[in-house]
Amino acid sequence: MVRIEFEGENVAKKKQVKTNAIRLVEQKKIPYTEHEYEWDENHLSAAAVAEKLSDGEDRIYKTLVAVGNKTGPLVAVIPGNNELDLKKLAKESGNKKVEMLHLRDLEATTGYIRGGCSPIGMKKLFPTYLEKTAQTHETIIISAGKRGLQMELAPDAICTLTNGKFADLIL
Repeated sequence: MVRIEFEGENVAKKKQVKTNAIRLVEQKKIPYTEHEYEWDENHLSAAAVAEKLSDGEDRIYKTLVAVGNKTGPLVAVIPGNNELDLKKLAKESGNKKVEMLHLRDLEATTGYIRGGCSPIGMKKLFPTYLEKTAQTHETIIISAGKRGLQMELAPDAICTLTNGKFADLIL
């Protein structure tokens, strides 16, 4: 935190810390919009984010991390109001079986925490799959890498940044 003094008073100036996701998007000169909001530990769902941002839940996408029996960790980005079909993800990723990564392993694996996990800027570049319905939107909203911060950008840009591909992933 940077401290600045004005006429004898101590005033704390909050320095905006950029997440790995935002740094990577800016480095590649990809247009995006930041959306910041007040978050609550008990309300980290996409529905809660949609309500805070006053946007349709079909444009708020959540990042889910799973583990395949052959590939190891893989990432699925799906609309927040849908459920991931693990069988479809397994087939798409060349695995026989896929299960969700245990929450306790999320930060060590990705560098992100629950409610702030972005598909962009993870510790490693994992196989990434974006629900094909994202292509029907000009932009979608995903986590920008920390709770209370989302980024809006084109679905194609997400695939470019993650070496991802579009696939049918939802029930």
